[in-house]
Order: sequence, then C-alpha cells, then structure tokens
Amino acid sequence: MSQLVLITGGAGFIGSHLADELLDHGLRVRVLDNLALQVHGEGGRRPDYLDPAVELIQGDICDPQAVRGALRGVDAVYHFASAVGVGQSMYEVVHYTRVNNIGTAVLLEALIENPVEQLIVASSMSLYGEGLYRTAGGEVRMVGERSLEQLRRGDWDWRDEDGTALQPVPTPESKVPALASVYALSKLDQERLCLMIGRAYGMKAVALRFFNAYGPRQALSNPYTGVLAIFASRLLNDSAPRIFEDGWQQRDFVSVYDIARACRLALQTPAAAGQVFNVGSGTSYTVREIAERLADVTGREHLRPEITGKYRVGDIRHCYADISKAREVLGYAPRVKLDEGLAELAAWLEGQAAVDRVAEASAELDARGLAL
Repeated sequence: MSQLVLITGGAGFIGSHLADELLDHGLRVRVLDNLALQVHGEGGRRPDYLDPAVELIQGDICDPQAVRGALRGVDAVYHFASAVGVGQSMYEVVHYTRVNNIGTAVLLEALIENPVEQLIVASSMSLYGEGLYRTAGGEVRMVGERSLEQLRRGDWDWRDEDGTALQPVPTPESKVPALASVYALSKLDQERLCLMIGRAYGMKAVALRFFNAYGPRQALSNPYTGVLAIFASRLLNDSAPRIFEDGWQQRDFVSVYDIARACRLALQTPAAAGQVFNVGSGTSYTVREIAERLADVTGREHLRPEITGKYRVGDIRHCYADISKAREVLGYAPRVKLDEGLAELAAWLEGQAAVDRVAEASAELDARGLAL
C-alpha cells in the first residue's frame, strides 16, 4: 500500500495544492485543518477545491487528542498549520504564538510518542529580514533594520557610507536570520523545533522556506495573506491596490504549483534530510510592477496602484531567493513563468468574490502605531 501522508493545515492554499501533487504521484493524503474563519469564511465547510480523495479531519493543531488521532497510521507529515501575516502578528501576539509555536510543540510531542519516517515543515522567507546586498565595490553585505528617522523622511533604500544605494542580491539559506516580526520569530521556531526533534528521534526532517506564493485558491478575503491575493481582492472590488513605501521594493513571487512540486521532491529525496531549502522563483520583481501586471491581466488597467508612502513595522526593503541549493539537492527548478501564472490567476479570479478588508486591516495598524 502507498504511503499515507498527513498535511496539517492542508485545506488551505498551499496545502491543498500539495495534496493534489501527492495524489497525482500515487500517495494517500489525510488533512488536519481547523477551517479557520479568517481563511475559509463562515460555516467551516470542506472547501470545494479539496480533492474528494483527501481524508479531512477538522481539528485544531493545538488539540493533542485531535493531533494524535490524525497521526494514526501515517508515514510522513507536512506541517503547514500556521497563523500567517506579518502585520497582524505584531498585535495578535498570543494567537500567533499559540498556533505557530505551541501548535508545533503539540505535534512534535505526539510524534515523539509515535515517530514517522519523514517530517517536512513550511518555513518562510520572512525570517531572513532584509536580504543580502552588494556595494558598488562588489562587497556582499548584511544589513540591519532601517531607522525610524530614515523611514519618516521617506528614504527607503539601504545606502553605502558615501550615500550610494546598495544593490540587492539573491539570499541563500546561509544568511543569518534577522527577525523583524512575531510571525518571523514563530516560523524560525517552527523550523528549528522540527529539525531538532526530527534529528533526536530518527525522523528525516526538512524545512522549506517559502517565498511569496501565488495562484488559485488563495484566501481573497484575508487581508493578511499573500500580497497578490490582497491586490486581487482590491481589484475585484474596483479599488486600486495599496502599496507601502514607494513600490520599488523587490520580492520573489513563486507559483503554488512550483512550491507543491518542491514539497514532493523534499519527501522523495533522501539527501534532503536535516536540511533547509529556499523555495522561490530565483527572480526579483518590484511590488509596483506586480500590482500593475495583475491589473492588466484582469482587465482593470485603469486601477493603477496607490502608493501610500507609509511604512509598516516588520516590513523589509528587498529580499529574493537564491535557489541554487534546492536545484542541486532536490532537483527543483521553477516551471511556471510569471506571465503564465498571472494569466491563470486572472482566469480563476473571474469566478470569485472577495470582501475587501484592506482598509480595515490598515486602520488596525494605524491605530496601534504600526504604520508610519
């Protein structure tokens, strides 16, 4: 009989695509998910997009009984259950710490009692903080956090001693974490806990640091989800995407199909055990460009992005992935070009409705002094 794989948080965006990928390659899939209101909306019903072959157990990752039940007969675990969102994590500290840190601890205690062969945890590029930079003289440099004084005068870029702007370069897994948010801290804890316990109890553990994922099934009414889904929600409601700073900050946008394939490769590659991998496209795009391109492919060219000139606490300027390690060890190479991915996303969006909660989320940040 084929392997039985558990995906915690598997009814969500990335988890459901991973379920499809695993089913397509002959594995059996079980999902543990609490169908959270912020992600799945009212009612807590099984998502229509979740393949009927997936066994869904509705339960909380912090509930030891639910976790132990979900683990029965399982050969491998993908730990995706997580509260997601940099801004929200800075004021819902207990919630993020409970779900991400305590939830991981509950899972690991259950696995200590009944170890599985493999444990793969979804980590995040957010734990890098700023990416790496290069000076005009060619020196690669790590930077810290921009000062509030610099941000208040709208000087967004990192600069050399002579005032020359530093140029971002791809960020490898070897970069020392620089934690700028509660969310980033919790993802680093998840990653290290899983690798630590995996090594101690003979489970082949792998951590995958996802960059900015996009594609069908994102939670469009969640104002703390991925930036492309937030932009899509605005556009569906005939509102311009809102962008912090000047819009020239650079990020790595990777198709959810590429992420799902990288996750499967991590399961099927013995040499991956005990290691950490970036999963991205390896290409940088400005946030302004992404907003404009999404508006174009959805037929809303007139909705040019609104550049707020504001700074959100916990945000960084530039970061995109060096994926050479994943290429070498996992055989991973992104296949979905951005144009193709945005076109598919636009086609999916035609049949979707979204509640635009961006203004509400922004007001929360403003009221707490987290947007300057």
